[in-house]
Amino acid sequence: MQLIPAIDLLQGEVVRLRHGDFSECTTYDVSAAQLAKDYCEAGAEWLHVVDLAASRDGDAADSQPLFRLLGAAPQRVQTGGGVRAEEDIRLRLDHGADRVVVGTLCITHPEKVIQWLKVFGSQRMVAALDVSHDKMGIPWPRTHGWTENSRQNLWEVLDHLTGRGLEHLLCTDISKDGAMGGPNLELYRQLIRRYPDLQVQASGGVSGLRDLAELRQTGVAAAITGKALLEGCFTVPDALEALT
Repeated sequence: MQLIPAIDLLQGEVVRLRHGDFSECTTYDVSAAQLAKDYCEAGAEWLHVVDLAASRDGDAADSQPLFRLLGAAPQRVQTGGGVRAEEDIRLRLDHGADRVVVGTLCITHPEKVIQWLKVFGSQRMVAALDVSHDKMGIPWPRTHGWTENSRQNLWEVLDHLTGRGLEHLLCTDISKDGAMGGPNLELYRQLIRRYPDLQVQASGGVSGLRDLAELRQTGVAAAITGKALLEGCFTVPDALEALT
């Protein structure tokens, strides 16, 4: 199981949002490029970068901070946030990204995403599905910054995408994101049981080494953690040791 440190970029600064809310934004006094270097030197082979400006502002966003980070980061990088067109994917790959993460369009325009899987290859694409659970415990993806519900539940969406080439999934329980209250282990157990060939990245809720060890037992391929590392809850070497 891999550890993937996360960096959220907003106007070139390293930040974290609570439950995706821009009004609950914490800014960290650290250079994104230096943070990426530190994570790499500590042993993290991958980095997850979210361009929050692109996610919020679309075409009006300045993507130069993201492109500079992609050029500076010494490890392999996957990046998402505001990916709406084929050109967005191509630009990120051209600037050094190894994988591009697509979210809302997996729900609103799945055939477009399936076409991108063919154009760029399944190893270059990650579907990001952020879910909330109904009273029956069924996970439902939410879109457009978590403001809209999907008409299909998570299993219906994944049945369609995995049948057409999807290999990498980043799945977040919205209620856990940025809260450091522990990950939704049962969600990931269900994902692995239903889709054993899918490379699942767990995201949201990691607050300590025990959380990582428990995630490892679910069978997920990777854990993404941002706030816990930034807040000093554990170090990359400690995390990697817990995952071996």
